[in-house]
Amino acid sequence: MPASRVGIAVLARPPVPGLCKTRLIPAIGAHAAAILQERMTEQTVATAAAAAVGQVTLWAADDPGHPSFRDLAVRYKVTVKRQPDGDLGQRMLTAAGAGPCLVIGTDCPAFTADHLRRAAAALREGADVVLIPAEDGGYVLIGTRQPQPGLFDHMRWSTPDVVAETRRRVSSLGLAAFELPPLWDVDTEDDLARLERELPGLALL
Repeated sequence: MPASRVGIAVLARPPVPGLCKTRLIPAIGAHAAAILQERMTEQTVATAAAAAVGQVTLWAADDPGHPSFRDLAVRYKVTVKRQPDGDLGQRMLTAAGAGPCLVIGTDCPAFTADHLRRAAAALREGADVVLIPAEDGGYVLIGTRQPQPGLFDHMRWSTPDVVAETRRRVSSLGLAAFELPPLWDVDTEDDLARLERELPGLALL
C-alpha cells in the first residue's frame, strides 16, 4: 500500500525590496536581500517538491500573485494561497490545516528532501508532533498529525526559547513528539557568511 500523504506548507514573503530579509538590509542592501529571498524560496519549494511526501502549498504573505510565486507554481506544481491575518502562530496553524502536515519557512537552506521525508515518516508512524530545531533556539520545521492550537497560541515568537517552550507545551499536552537534529537558518550577517561558505550556489557573490 502507498504511504499516506503528508502535506508540506511553505510560508514565504514575496521578494520585494525592503519587505523581506530586513535584518540583512543594513549589510547587503534591499535589492540584494530580495534576490536572496527569491533564491531561498525557490530552493525551499524545489526541496519540498523533491521530497514527494504530499501536496506542497506555498503560503504567500502580502502578494500571492507575485510573478516569482506564479513561476514556482507552474514549475513545481505547487498550490499558492494567501497567508491569513494574525500572528505567526495563527498563520502556521492555518497552514497546517487538518493535517498531517509539515510547516516550514524559507530561511533554512540546509533542508534536504531526506529531512522532510523523515519528518513525514514520523507523523505516519504515530508521532503527534515532529520538530527540527534551529540552532538559534527556534525551529525550522514543525509537523502535526492533527490541529494543535496549543502549540501556536500566545507564543513569544522570534525569541531564543521558542523550541524550549514548544517542547514544554508538547509535554503538558501529553503529545508524542519526534525531533530531528538541529539545522541552521539565515537571519544575520554571520549566517550569510556561512551560506557563502557552505552553499555558494545560493550566495549573492
